Amino acid sequence: MPPIQKIKDREVLLKKLSYMPWYVDKFINFKLPDLSPSSLLEYIYDYETFFNYLLAEGLTPAGPISQIPLETLEKLSLDSIHGYRFHLLTKAENSRTTVSRKLSSLRTLFNYLNQKAEDENFNPLLIRNVMAKVDIRKKKKPKDTAASSLAGKLLQDNEITEFVEYIFKGYEKDIAGRNRALLSYKFNRVRDACIVSLILNSGIRVSETVNLDVDDIDLMNKSVYVYRKGADDQTKSQVHFREQAIPFLKEYILIRDVHYKSPKKEKALFLTIPNGQIYGSRMTKRAIQNMIIKYAEGFGKPFLTVHKLRHSFATDYYLANDLYKTQTQLGHTSPETTQIYAHLTDKTMSEAIDKRK
Repeated sequence: MPPIQKIKDREVLLKKLSYMPWYVDKFINFKLPDLSPSSLLEYIYDYETFFNYLLAEGLTPAGPISQIPLETLEKLSLDSIHGYRFHLLTKAENSRTTVSRKLSSLRTLFNYLNQKAEDENFNPLLIRNVMAKVDIRKKKKPKDTAASSLAGKLLQDNEITEFVEYIFKGYEKDIAGRNRALLSYKFNRVRDACIVSLILNSGIRVSETVNLDVDDIDLMNKSVYVYRKGADDQTKSQVHFREQAIPFLKEYILIRDVHYKSPKKEKALFLTIPNGQIYGSRMTKRAIQNMIIKYAEGFGKPFLTVHKLRHSFATDYYLANDLYKTQTQLGHTSPETTQIYAHLTDKTMSEAIDKRK
């Protein structure tokens, strides 16, 4: 069966689609065979932001998003789109890269309605495509420049071990006196350290971490079995982890059932007890992402994200291995994606051979 996260994303996608205009539903169904539910959800979130802006600015008749007519898109001026770009840039959470992505999502929709979708008379659904006039500046950094900007935002050498240890016992002193935070930390610290240790010692993605079941852990062979991105939903791939992750996995597995009141039918490895609930259930991607951000700020590296933990592992791993092994370990479909780790360090392979595996 498909990974749990993919099933959840599909459910959210269907729910969100019911609030979207009919032409967005048509677009999503067109894209459905080629993109994952998670990717399609990103489109939906971007369109939701755009439609809310149209309503707030009076650029479309008042009413629910689902009733925004196609004519609204047809009559949008270039100034309106520039206004939307400025609106996005004023939001603190939006970097220029994020703004470019949101505009690109919008252009994809407009292009589909203008160039591919047809009415019953075989005419384009959208005659005038204002997004075709919009310049979306998307500067692609050279790999060495991108690598240089990334390098300072990763855990390196001893920091990998230090970050896990900080989560396991160091964070407590930083929240002394905050009783509620302290209680939550003490309850979840073993689980949290286990999750971070596993990612930092295997490089698995957050979606792969979320989808792990108890039966997917093989301590004897130091490996986990995960649904890899872009791979067959029915087949799990074996991914090895370093020895350093074993003590944290053993301790967490020992307390999992009793600590999180795990129902017998719950197979998820990493559990949480939601507010108002009695029994544990599978953690979400968002919960793990927020958890990493919390500890990263306390550790003095607020720029750390769960994805940068994966980058940290990959850089460290590449120093002791070759491009092909790194590509296989990370589950990259193309060596091009893995190439950035060749630029993240100017150390020679003769130096790297002394690094740990």
